[in-house]
Amino acid sequence: MMTKHLTSILLGLAAATAFGCAGEELPPLEDNPLPEGNASGGEENTYDHPGTNLDPFELLERLRREGPARYSSRVHSCPKMKYDTMGNILASRGVNLASTTALSAGRIWRESDQALGAPNYAARQREARELSTATASKLFDIFVQAAPEIITAMPTRTECTVAGVGAEMFNASNQCNADGIACLLGVPANASHLELCNLTVQRASDPEKGKRIAVASLLAAAHTCE
Repeated sequence: MMTKHLTSILLGLAAATAFGCAGEELPPLEDNPLPEGNASGGEENTYDHPGTNLDPFELLERLRREGPARYSSRVHSCPKMKYDTMGNILASRGVNLASTTALSAGRIWRESDQALGAPNYAARQREARELSTATASKLFDIFVQAAPEIITAMPTRTECTVAGVGAEMFNASNQCNADGIACLLGVPANASHLELCNLTVQRASDPEKGKRIAVASLLAAAHTCE
């Protein structure tokens, strides 16, 4: 099927080249040759396509490897995290979702359900699937506000405890701990995680601000496409 689809594309391109735009008669190629090593035509002999230099056999191999667009767009897409999932993640890391404190992460999460794409059953609207700019901005705000709570609660969380010892996000020297990052993200921390986390803290105007930004940045990277 993919071979047939590719053939149709190539035939369509060949037909467009042969007949030009809007049925215009094209001058002989010898009078206006095509550029070397470029898929673009000259302004006087064909429609000007952007140069891609894409080998049709490479395209065919990519289609065979990745599958048709209707499949690969789902596999490689980056949908928005569900509203309830956001709450579950925050709560599992020590954030109080019932907080009534102004500008607390829990209160922002509760009062920003529509901005976060939650379903509106009264209006018969399902949950948004795409991460909009407004949703991403609100989610980043929540991560920044949640960072101090997460840092404080981490050593006491059962999810962050191994053999009875709770992980800490930072040590006494304000350095990031691999176990703390692993608990925060839910995956083992690698060298890049540690390097970026430590650089964020070191380059901040204040270590506490740096810690907050580091935690929020790691969460944003893990749970969005940014």
